[in-house]
Amino acid sequence: MAKVNIKPLGDRVLLEMQENTEEKIGGIFIPDAAKEKPQEFKVIALGTGKNDDKGKKIPFDVKVGDIVLTSRYGGTEVKVAGKEYKVVNQDDILAIVG
Repeated sequence: MAKVNIKPLGDRVLLEMQENTEEKIGGIFIPDAAKEKPQEFKVIALGTGKNDDKGKKIPFDVKVGDIVLTSRYGGTEVKVAGKEYKVVNQDDILAIVG
C-alpha cells in the first residue's frame, strides 16, 4: 500500500474505496451503472481526535485497517494518484465489517 499524504483532522477518518468485483446474474453481465455500489471502505488514517466537554479525548471506534460501511452521501470524496478516497466524520461510519 502506497503512503497517502492526507492527514484527517478532528474526528475525521480517511477511507479507501474497496475494489468491486464484476457481477454476473444468470450469465448476464450487470454494468456498473445498473448495479448498486456498496459503500465499503478500508480505514487508512485517523484524525487527531475530538474532545468531550471536559477536554478529555474521545477514542475512535475504528482502527486503521478496518473495513467499514458508510452512509452513501456522507463525507467528501477525493481522488489522489488515481485512487478514490473518502474523508468522513466518525459519525458517518455505520458499521465495521467482519
